[in-house]
Amino acid sequence: MLKESLLDRVELNSKIMLGKPVIKGTRLPIEIILEKLAYGQTEDQILEDYPFLEKADIKAALLYAARQLALEEEYVI
Repeated sequence: MLKESLLDRVELNSKIMLGKPVIKGTRLPIEIILEKLAYGQTEDQILEDYPFLEKADIKAALLYAARQLALEEEYVI
């Protein structure tokens, strides 16, 4: 799947979850998916908890987070 089509699964809308990035068509913030992965949940467990998601949505969350981190600038003094 192309990176652009994955990122199309992410939506930012000030009227949904106060503008936090969510999976398009849902109110599920990207951060929830990332936290669940960080705490050791598998993709299959997340998909079981949120049956409206697809595996591509989880990949989209990871790609979105990676892209956001790539935009950060950090200066070490």
